[in-house]
Amino acid sequence: MKFIVQKDNLSDGSINALLESHLQEMYQHSPPESVHALKSNDRKDTTITFWSARINGVLAGCGALKEISASQGEIKSMKTNRLFLRKGVASAVLEEILQEAKRRNYREVKLETGSSEPFTPAVTLYRQYGFKPCNPFANYREDPHSLFLSKQI
Repeated sequence: MKFIVQKDNLSDGSINALLESHLQEMYQHSPPESVHALKSNDRKDTTITFWSARINGVLAGCGALKEISASQGEIKSMKTNRLFLRKGVASAVLEEILQEAKRRNYREVKLETGSSEPFTPAVTLYRQYGFKPCNPFANYREDPHSLFLSKQI
């Protein structure tokens, strides 16, 4: 299956729709104070760049990179459309984000994800790409429902 990964300005609404369903799903797996998925207003933050993966024009998945500092970024909003699970979409989006982090000369990228069983596929993907556990960063706090990961670039 061939898909195209590119920067996305969110104008067609498909990423927002996918992320709204993602947000609702997160509330099923974590208490509200432990849900760190980007909410609607957060997606307008100019320090965040989004990417979409599309197959024949249909949104297959997305991801984002938020600038924390001149040397550090945070991966956000990694989500695959259920119709395209296990087809390499998340890997392709993550690779594009990591390339952008290199272009920006970041020394490190970090992320927060859930720590329970529903998050196992995401954690497995990140570990395959060399992410290792780290302490909470930015505005995050220690939370039994969160796992913090970091990768040196």
